[in-house]
Amino acid sequence: MMIAVNTRLLLKGKLEGIGWFTNETLSRITRSHPEHQFLFIFDRPYSDEFIFSENITPIVLSPPTRHPLLWMIWFELQIPRILKKYKADLFFSPDGYLSLNTKVIQLAAIHDINFVHRPQDLPWLKAKYYNYFFPRFCHKAKRIVTVSSFSKEDIHRTYKIENDKIDVVYNGVNTLYTPTSEEERKGARAKYAGGKPYFLFIGSLHPRKNITGLLKAFDAFKTSVKSDIRLLIVGGSMFKTGEIKQTYESMRHKEEVIFTGRLGNEELHQVLGASLALTFVPFFEGFGIPVIEAMSAGIPVICSNTTSLPEVGGDAVLYVDPFDITQIECAMIQLYRDKDLRDSLIELGFKQKEKFSWDKTAELVWKSIQESLKFQV
Repeated sequence: MMIAVNTRLLLKGKLEGIGWFTNETLSRITRSHPEHQFLFIFDRPYSDEFIFSENITPIVLSPPTRHPLLWMIWFELQIPRILKKYKADLFFSPDGYLSLNTKVIQLAAIHDINFVHRPQDLPWLKAKYYNYFFPRFCHKAKRIVTVSSFSKEDIHRTYKIENDKIDVVYNGVNTLYTPTSEEERKGARAKYAGGKPYFLFIGSLHPRKNITGLLKAFDAFKTSVKSDIRLLIVGGSMFKTGEIKQTYESMRHKEEVIFTGRLGNEELHQVLGASLALTFVPFFEGFGIPVIEAMSAGIPVICSNTTSLPEVGGDAVLYVDPFDITQIECAMIQLYRDKDLRDSLIELGFKQKEKFSWDKTAELVWKSIQESLKFQV
């Protein structure tokens, strides 16, 4: 069997949430199924680290997909040609983009449909593309994989897709994320926060991540609590960061906020392991990998009570309304002052994170691939 895969998000040193999903699932699936062939379709020169096994044929298909018009050329013109040339039995797309111009069976991993609910967070043309094409992708797909029951219900309700066509496949957590030693924690605090304790945010600088709300809540926290606590924001810029900059500039305690940019895996492990708590309060999330990374590292979590996050956090996090700045501030004060609460959340987090592993994710994605091909003639 020839399985073609959209691997355009396997970017060396730049893996984000969907990129990690792609990397972790495909590395396991390709090695576990040497009896099948896999065609990895990149849109730019690739790193050999993503060629996980000998049954993978990598190709580079131009143009690089940096713009909605180029997405249309890639998926609607180039992908059908390649699927035909290599006689693909199935096209698997871990980022949900499909081709409407092929008869090859397709499996889409659609992590969430935030663009339906918050189009204002995206550049105009990208929001238009998503809201025009993704309903069609959902109906074109033989099956759909998504990462939470929340997203499954959202896709079902919004696009009128049959429930039994959508498979819930939770994300996993990198085994790198374990508790760090006291020496490592001191080193990370010294390197990134001037030796001070800190709250931590991990994620892209994107409007739906609610970084402006977090900055306002932290400013209020610093006014209420006379402490040396800082706030580290780890992640690269994406869309519409002007409001974040304006909010930061207007803060009374902006000198206590540190933007690190994107960090590598080991750096992120050290920064996470040394934090007082993860403060992750997005408006909308399809899953929320940083929540289980923090649990695995033995770090308590303040988390939004919206969308998929209660499903991921269970009873192991301190929930807040992301639209309520005072509530976020009070949660920060509570975790800062209450060591027993921190310790309790850490213990609960160790139990909760056991529900998630990339091995389980890969097994379920493979099952969806098999289901997609079940009635192939």
